[in-house]
Amino acid sequence: MEEFDKSISFDGRDIRLKIGLLAPQAGGSVLIQSGETAVLVTATTAKAREGVDFLPLTVDYEERLYAAGRIPGGFLRREGRPPEKAILTGRLIDRPLRPLFPNWLRDDIQVVATTLSMDEEVPPDVLAVTGASVAVLLAGIPFQGPMAAVRVGLLGDEFIINPTYKEIHNGELDLVVAGSPEGVVMIEAGANQLPERDIIEAIDFGYEAVRDLISAQRELIDQLGIPLVTREAPAVNETVHNFLKEQAKEEIKQILCQFTLSKTERDQKLEAIENRLKETITALPDEDPLKAPTLEEPKLIGNLFKDLTKKLMRAQIIEDGVRVDGRKLDEVRPISCRVGVLPRRVHGSGLFNRGLTQVLSIATLGTPGDAQDLGDDLHPEDEKRYLHHYNFPPFSVGETRPMRSPGRREIGHGALAERAIVPVLPPQEDFPYVLRVVSEVLSSNGSTSMGSVCGSTLALMDAGVPLKKPVSGAAMGLIKEGEEVRILTDIQGIEDFLGDMDFKVAGTDSGITALQMDMKIPGLTMEVVAKAIEQALPARKHILEKMLATLEKPRTELSPHAPRLLTIKIDPDLIGLVIGPGGKTVKGITEQTGTKIDIDDDGTVTISSTDGEQAEKAKRLIYNMTRKLNEGEVYLGRVTRIIQIGAFVEVLPGKEGMIHISQLAEGRVGKVEDEVAVGDEVLVKVREIDSKGRLNLTRLGIHPDEAAAARKAATVV
Repeated sequence: MEEFDKSISFDGRDIRLKIGLLAPQAGGSVLIQSGETAVLVTATTAKAREGVDFLPLTVDYEERLYAAGRIPGGFLRREGRPPEKAILTGRLIDRPLRPLFPNWLRDDIQVVATTLSMDEEVPPDVLAVTGASVAVLLAGIPFQGPMAAVRVGLLGDEFIINPTYKEIHNGELDLVVAGSPEGVVMIEAGANQLPERDIIEAIDFGYEAVRDLISAQRELIDQLGIPLVTREAPAVNETVHNFLKEQAKEEIKQILCQFTLSKTERDQKLEAIENRLKETITALPDEDPLKAPTLEEPKLIGNLFKDLTKKLMRAQIIEDGVRVDGRKLDEVRPISCRVGVLPRRVHGSGLFNRGLTQVLSIATLGTPGDAQDLGDDLHPEDEKRYLHHYNFPPFSVGETRPMRSPGRREIGHGALAERAIVPVLPPQEDFPYVLRVVSEVLSSNGSTSMGSVCGSTLALMDAGVPLKKPVSGAAMGLIKEGEEVRILTDIQGIEDFLGDMDFKVAGTDSGITALQMDMKIPGLTMEVVAKAIEQALPARKHILEKMLATLEKPRTELSPHAPRLLTIKIDPDLIGLVIGPGGKTVKGITEQTGTKIDIDDDGTVTISSTDGEQAEKAKRLIYNMTRKLNEGEVYLGRVTRIIQIGAFVEVLPGKEGMIHISQLAEGRVGKVEDEVAVGDEVLVKVREIDSKGRLNLTRLGIHPDEAAAARKAATVV
């Protein structure tokens, strides 16, 4: 393909597409650039593998340190396991892309986005999402696009399209909205307790820009003369389909109407019907019109049975307004909460139950040195002081499988819950702890990510973290049949699996802190998106009431096993003095007091210990070591050495001054040793600080009140 460039401009920011320059053997490739950030996105396809009954789509996002002009560290000096940010970006590309492929497509598809150059202004993630759409179109893969994504920020009262890192940091909103010609297809957002109306307006504002990018892609495809690929969907085997419908439709409907059934009981009854039908067909001769197709496609019966169950469940919701557990469309499942469920060696714990979904969240308070160093040279953020980790073991859904390290789903759900809580954390200067919450999903039947938001809030409050406000969350679902649309509050597993949307909304009673919307259909109108956000509000408030009935506010005292933190601010020029040669000084203080000491580049010193008295002692040592001496002040010091004309006294750690023999006592002193000895504690006043910074001390003219104050404040090393 010949090289072709196209530039798209809106709000004064350009996005440039370069086609035919790189990766000529990929099915489709595009270099998408804004500012000095450039991402190569490729899409390649292979024929469907035999026996595959799902879309084998793989999306990889790769970051290279050369993009920022850096060389990787470590022995190998090359990139290793992708950082969390790269994994989340891969998910961000996948989520709006996947629902736009036909649901019958079984070809192997791989999309790879590689950041080749990156500046400190333009984030590459939304560029990669839009680039993925262009690459898929160029590859000639059946696709219900084009699709595009933009980021929306909020500075003051103004929305901004594709804000810089600095604008994101300083703003009240970080929203990514992706859309297709059909409407909004994906939302990811973090917000500082913004009202629903502001969030809806921001999504609408972003989708307007998305439409511009979609139009530009259409123009590009037309200019290149590349047709949009369509392919006929495989025909459904009507013989087998009609047999299942005749034999099982009424039984399935009856089971879906038995609202008292548990999830396990309902699944067992449906499985029994499916197995009976399979046995019936298996017993037929091979040449029978019912059996022959199942020999060619072993999973045919299971797939058609699932489709039938899906249609009947959706029809029940559309026509009767009733769900499989008997709830109304806007009704939340029964909720129960507990706190302090683990021994107090654990700093804080919260158990959140919503229906059959159960999440146990555990909070741990750490010191500043426990902050996560992101080790990511491509992004300006350097560390995190709040970490949320989400675990989803197989027993939570009654299954067995090998236990592995966290996958994309676990990392994504953890990041969502983390984003929901960050806006309500106390300022670091008021509460300098590093916080880690681990949410263990013990039982899953839908909306475990929002369950972990609620469990995290309870655990942090139980740990005594002074949250600005508690956060709750609910997952909204959707059933769309033609023009008929039904929004479901607090979806459970089967509604997520057989429905069209999973829209997670988290926030306080003042506003939204996090959003995540994923679709299984090509897009939603803004009217439906707005209705889903508004319908989530009463659900969130209801859940919050249940949580606060368990623990009304954060505990006023920390766990006795949590570290006590004290902070002191010193002159950054004196950091070296506190650390000492090879860390000798600070190590000596930690050994003497049994504390842990962290020193930031701005001069903030944090002292941690479970013994408050020892922490205070370490604080006094550092304070005295870095304290500025002034003429006329009185100190309690220790004599360190004696010479013929006077005595040297250490008034503060590392700071000595000399008392001339004439200043040791009233009247004439014959020998210094007649008044003081090495090791004596003596009260001294700073008589003079000469031009070279040397201290001249005296024992004369010290008022009793000054002496008492000096003794009280003193710490002799």
